[in-house]
Amino acid sequence: MRKVLCVEPVIFIYIFACSLTSPLVQQFIYRRLWEEEYNSTFISGSNASHCEQNKSSPTYIKQKEVQEKTSVFNTQLDVTGAVPSLIVAFVVVANGDHQGRKWSLILPSVGALIAGSSFTVISYFSLSLSILFAVAFVTGLFGSMATFLGGGFAFIADVCHNEKQKTTRIAVVDLIFGVVSGLAGLSSGYFLREIGFTWSFVTASLLHAINIIYIVFFLEDTVSLSEFQHRAPASFKELLRETLSGVYMLFKTAPYKKTILIIVLLFTFMTYLFAMFGGSSLFTLYELDEPLCWNEVYIGYGAAAFTSISLTSFLGVYLLSKCLKDIYIVFIGIFSCIGGMVMAAFAKTTLLMFLVRVPSLLCIMPVPVLRSMLSKVVLTSEQGAVFACIACLEVVTGTLSLSVFNMLYAATVAWFSGFSFLFSAGFCLIPLAALCWLLCTSWNGEDLALLVPEEVSSIESMDS
Repeated sequence: MRKVLCVEPVIFIYIFACSLTSPLVQQFIYRRLWEEEYNSTFISGSNASHCEQNKSSPTYIKQKEVQEKTSVFNTQLDVTGAVPSLIVAFVVVANGDHQGRKWSLILPSVGALIAGSSFTVISYFSLSLSILFAVAFVTGLFGSMATFLGGGFAFIADVCHNEKQKTTRIAVVDLIFGVVSGLAGLSSGYFLREIGFTWSFVTASLLHAINIIYIVFFLEDTVSLSEFQHRAPASFKELLRETLSGVYMLFKTAPYKKTILIIVLLFTFMTYLFAMFGGSSLFTLYELDEPLCWNEVYIGYGAAAFTSISLTSFLGVYLLSKCLKDIYIVFIGIFSCIGGMVMAAFAKTTLLMFLVRVPSLLCIMPVPVLRSMLSKVVLTSEQGAVFACIACLEVVTGTLSLSVFNMLYAATVAWFSGFSFLFSAGFCLIPLAALCWLLCTSWNGEDLALLVPEEVSSIESMDS
């Protein structure tokens, strides 16, 4: 059977299924906690969710309590799955340079299939929410989203023939991520209204099953495996040693300038992701609360609005890369995020909440550009190591941001629910400061935008 090197369908299906599940799980938890608090069935009208806006009402106080409980529960759930996924992502993605990229795609897909099936059972039989912690831990053992994206980006870096193609192709994946997650978010409201939680989770599980079949039988690996590479390590300890050795050599053999550049770019990537992901993760809870009181369909519309942000960010990368260096594109994206978060903090009407997406139109640009910049400064044999570092940072950053922002939201929702968005905007000053430091030192814009493996080799020879 002839196999192909097209990984985009795999990414499309995986992201759609996960993005379909994510808002459903949040709303499932919210409704179950609501029912436990009120000892009654959750009511959702055609135009608004079951939402009390009279601040003097006892129902309003209980509503805030449900918001806080949901926020804390989501934090605990994220931490439970993040710990094992951090280790798995680091080991599997880094060893992709020797063991092949497909494992980074297969394992998370199997884990997502197990999670979808578990959500189906929990929903159908109305089982305890505490079972979700076991589901999150098991899913983490299969690597979750970080392993999948780390393997996917390393796969794309392998098949790209030049650096411009690499930047564009990575931006395309982030475009797919945004567009598909937006479409899935829009669909989730209608799925929930028409077929309910159980069959929506069944649909997501079937998509993951299709994905696994495609990866195993139709996708060709980018790494040709020799007999030595086919050899399985004698133990997990040996596998971990090989992994750590690859990442260690990434920094040890590099000249000082390259090492500092990688560290600063990783720091910038981590801090920006913390601010952007943490702030945007609260949108669903914020929209469920008063005075917006959105129902599941409006929440789907809000998630779908993310599609326009992904599209405009991709167009921004594509067009701006023709006239600006990478670092300046990152600057523009960070300022776009700041504008969107500040506006979200004071959005008290449905129209204004939708208009939050306008200043945020370019906020995703820094993510693919920073990935591309990191990929450009390492050799071909180091792609797995650098994307393993990125994947681990994404797990750590995602967990920390969700924990910090959910706890912050729970602590501030009673007096100012938009405070977390202002915190997100303020935190964006940290990656801005890191980039300004790079520009103000000997690492000028030309070094950052054009440093590629061939140039790295020349730098290494000069330093030696």
